[in-house]
Amino acid sequence: MSAHFDWQAASAVAEDFVRQWGQNEPGGAVIGFDDAGIRFSHARGVESLATLTPFSAESVVRYASVTKHFFCAMVLAHDDVISLDDPLGKHLPELKAPLADVTVGQALDMSGGLPDTRECLSLLGLSVYTETKAAPLVEFLARLERLNFDAGREVSYSNTGYRLVETALERNGFIFDDFVQREISGPLGVALKAPDVWNDPVKDLVPGYWHSGECWQLAAAGLHISASGSLTGSATALVAWLQALSRGEGRLAGVFDRLQAPRFLADGRQSGYSLGLRRSQLGDRGFIGHGGSHPGYKTYFLLDPESRAGFVIVSNREDTNGYKIALESMSALTGLPLPKPATGLPEGFYVTETGPWWIEVKGSVCTYLDADDTLYDDGDGWVSSRSASSPMRLRLDGAALVGEAGHASRRFLPVAEGHEVPPSLSGRWRSSEGAELEIRDGAVISGVGPVRQTMPLKALGGGRFLFTMLDGPWKKRVCLHVLSGDRLELVLSRARMIEYGRCA
Repeated sequence: MSAHFDWQAASAVAEDFVRQWGQNEPGGAVIGFDDAGIRFSHARGVESLATLTPFSAESVVRYASVTKHFFCAMVLAHDDVISLDDPLGKHLPELKAPLADVTVGQALDMSGGLPDTRECLSLLGLSVYTETKAAPLVEFLARLERLNFDAGREVSYSNTGYRLVETALERNGFIFDDFVQREISGPLGVALKAPDVWNDPVKDLVPGYWHSGECWQLAAAGLHISASGSLTGSATALVAWLQALSRGEGRLAGVFDRLQAPRFLADGRQSGYSLGLRRSQLGDRGFIGHGGSHPGYKTYFLLDPESRAGFVIVSNREDTNGYKIALESMSALTGLPLPKPATGLPEGFYVTETGPWWIEVKGSVCTYLDADDTLYDDGDGWVSSRSASSPMRLRLDGAALVGEAGHASRRFLPVAEGHEVPPSLSGRWRSSEGAELEIRDGAVISGVGPVRQTMPLKALGGGRFLFTMLDGPWKKRVCLHVLSGDRLELVLSRARMIEYGRCA
């Protein structure tokens, strides 16, 4: 099929996206490539608003979660030390059940139910800017006694499995950046670096930016990054790696096949998310890719495993939609049709009969537990997110939306009007980690002094309430779910198990 590829059309589509970045704004680069080399490269915007140096395909950015499959390659290279079938507790004995019982493979393929560390910290009131270190974070995870869901039953994105598996390898003397330098950067002759924390100096790393609504702001983060998203490099360096990985020569023989091999849920269903890679569908063909997002940085790649043609997108601005750029470029290249966004779903909030699960439908966008996905027409009345990392497939059944979210069966009912926040919810609440919040006058009050936030509650019925938390460049809608008169949990898409008890 590669003989019919239209690189000129793909280049034109990519260039149209790149033109949307202002010359004196943060920018990015888009590269189209195949096994023979780079077919086109477009860049626009600047590396830094201080120097106004033009952004280029050589500009060094944070790859964020595109790091994941690099790390999984390291895991596979040490399968004599750590096996995908090993329970995490075998290597991290301080973990408690059920976290200890999650396998290494489940921790890496998003089916383990492991709560995301960053979202756990958000639900404890810690800002994205709060500095955290590796060892105390593992100690915190070792105190957890709940998963987001039973391992192997669902798929939901989480970075925690990568943090824990990296810790296990480090205890055996294997460091991720050492692997990157020895096995990838050196042999390929490209500059890659995996720093531990945001403030570690990295040669030529450009700053990231987000827009406040009024002006561009420098991005920052305090979380110890971990191998879930620590790698830095340029667009051309990422292309060189993807070309070498897909060729599978020398020490990379068979690695790509093992990384993209199907992974399965406990009931035997294929999940669509493998080892740091996710499958995407365009027409009747499957493609392999992954995205990355750190504050102020967006990265994405999409690869045709048959022809080894693909696209790499990097940027130092928060608003880049790399998936859209990659998918539309691949459609132009191959002539395969783009999926049609779903229309006609009744807009509004929906909740399950019990539990914290809610969605909001706005046009073709569906928000599930604060994670936004576009829904596409899937035929026969079904709509689908077409996402391996946040799968959703629904249809109308009367007034209800029924189907699956995260591969779990769900029936969502429209939220009726007139629900109120009961006075019985008022009071002070404390978590086992020492975090406190207050509920007063129909709002959650959290934080101290100048960072104190008052966040109004929206009642969804059945002991479910939503409030919006502001955290740097992000707005997070949290579900407060009452478990009993003296217990509640705070729920986000990636962390669904942080509990608070009523203060005496």
